Amino acid sequence: MSDSLSLNAAGSSALDEETARAELYGLLAQLYYARPTPETLAALRVAVTEAPMEGGFLQEPWQQLVGAARAQDDAAIAAEFDRLFGGVGKPEVYLYGSHYLSGFLNEKPLVRLRTDLAALGLARTEAMPETEDHVAYLCEVMRYLVAGDDMAVCNLTAQRNFFATHLQPWILQLCDALQGQPTAHFYAALAHFTRAFVAVEAQGFDMLE
Repeated sequence: MSDSLSLNAAGSSALDEETARAELYGLLAQLYYARPTPETLAALRVAVTEAPMEGGFLQEPWQQLVGAARAQDDAAIAAEFDRLFGGVGKPEVYLYGSHYLSGFLNEKPLVRLRTDLAALGLARTEAMPETEDHVAYLCEVMRYLVAGDDMAVCNLTAQRNFFATHLQPWILQLCDALQGQPTAHFYAALAHFTRAFVAVEAQGFDMLE
């Protein structure tokens, strides 16, 4: 999982759209993968609040996310992560695509995902305890497909196909689950931003048809 982050740059017009997209996928991967580090939250709290990509559609949800980070301290956000996604047994909210696509973990959607990842030359490292259908892993794959140097796989066609097959069919259900949790504050704001970002991505890929 990438630990690079430049949140102040995410709102800068100096970055081109592809760099901004990669930055945002990287940010989503970090925030969904584990408790946010103090460094990540500190960067988020001082981030500019103009839209992090061209177009005003993301501005309001981005402002909400930055505001939610500013409204709570690190410990409160870490506790919220644990409460929603951790604990023993069933979590309050699942972060795995197979749960939303099939109702169970480690089912056929995960098998198909692993096949598609292998075709891209990608595989989960042994250091990562989560399965590949974890939303953070999928966002990190999208970041690679946007920002990677191997043009044989890092291209718009690969991005569109991976997004349409492995993220778009279920990511809004995850957003619904998070925004429906009365104890979710920071992560409800993250879900709101995720929903808006996914809508922008879907619209962009539709224009490729």
